[in-house]
Amino acid sequence: MKKILLLTIVLVAALTVVACAPSAPAQPTIDAAAATVAAGANQAATAAAGAANQAATAAAGAATQVSGAATSIATAASGAATAVATAVAKPTNTPPPPKCDKLDGMPAVKAGDLGSPEKPIVIALVPSGDVPTITKAGTEIADCLSKLTGLTYNIEVGTNFAASIEAMGAGKAPFGFLNTFSAILAKEKYGVTPLLVSLRNYKGKPENFYQGQFIANKASGVKTIADLKGKTFCFVDPNSTSGYIIPRIVLAANGINPDKDLKATQNAGSHDNVAIAVYKGDCDAGSTFVDVRTDSNPIKTNYPDMVEKVDVFYITDNIPNDGLQVAKGVDPKITDATVNGLLFISGDPGGKALLRRLYSYLGLVKVEPTFYDDFEALLKKAGVDPSSLVQ
Repeated sequence: MKKILLLTIVLVAALTVVACAPSAPAQPTIDAAAATVAAGANQAATAAAGAANQAATAAAGAATQVSGAATSIATAASGAATAVATAVAKPTNTPPPPKCDKLDGMPAVKAGDLGSPEKPIVIALVPSGDVPTITKAGTEIADCLSKLTGLTYNIEVGTNFAASIEAMGAGKAPFGFLNTFSAILAKEKYGVTPLLVSLRNYKGKPENFYQGQFIANKASGVKTIADLKGKTFCFVDPNSTSGYIIPRIVLAANGINPDKDLKATQNAGSHDNVAIAVYKGDCDAGSTFVDVRTDSNPIKTNYPDMVEKVDVFYITDNIPNDGLQVAKGVDPKITDATVNGLLFISGDPGGKALLRRLYSYLGLVKVEPTFYDDFEALLKKAGVDPSSLVQ
């Protein structure tokens, strides 16, 4: 009995020890440990990548700012360089205003006398070019001349060349800028005397002569004087030297009767109008001074392709330039004042610009009263006697 009791106590104690022993912690499996490590690594990698991306973005932003700044600086520098280059390469073409301060030694006139505001000195101008341009430039010259001399001047643009001659002959215009043939006619008819001759740019030099030219629309097929037979032709005015008198002499010398062999003729009224009529095809050909296509500002402005559409196919001999003439009986003091005032304008940069716009003059120089005599003799040899045309 004692043995059984003792065995029972030992068994209970053993069970108690087993039951009360602490449990050993569960060990993670290899896969779980790896997953944990991998998760940590991924978090670390994500963090690192984020930091790297932030760093790269910041670096790119900084680079962009630097690049933008560099571009702005380069653009500004380029713009400044272009502006400087443009200023150097393209100087302003605006002429200075003319100097019109009163000159010494000018005559004084009484109220109501020639040269006073009540009786201004009229300068006759022929309508050989664009009339609005001639009128504007002529008025500016008259205004400057008035200030230079203390006398009063006005201008009058004739309705045609003959009207300007008659204005001088009738005492309405003591002075005139007549074309060459009109000056010769005015001398024969009214005793008008040349005072100044103009200088124009001819073949790169200022000359006191010019030449006439025959022009044709390229589509007309006219290449020579002989080709003009049966064609339409534009002259300037019956009193135009290079636009009528000389061309008719040239035509006759080359076997063409301008009144019979041409299909039709018309007087366009000015050199500009002839060139425009030929350009538009209203006339197959025409005659003007050399070279209305490039020397006329209205043509250069309004017909910039004139040279491409209108050819020059004949050049005449030299013709003395036009200039200033004085009517018979004008007070020598007023004549001297007018000549000296115009010569001053001719020597002033601003004044030169006015003369250029008036009749493409580069300047004015004094001439003798016999300046046109040799040319008149040549006309007579060619069968044109100006004295015979005087009525």
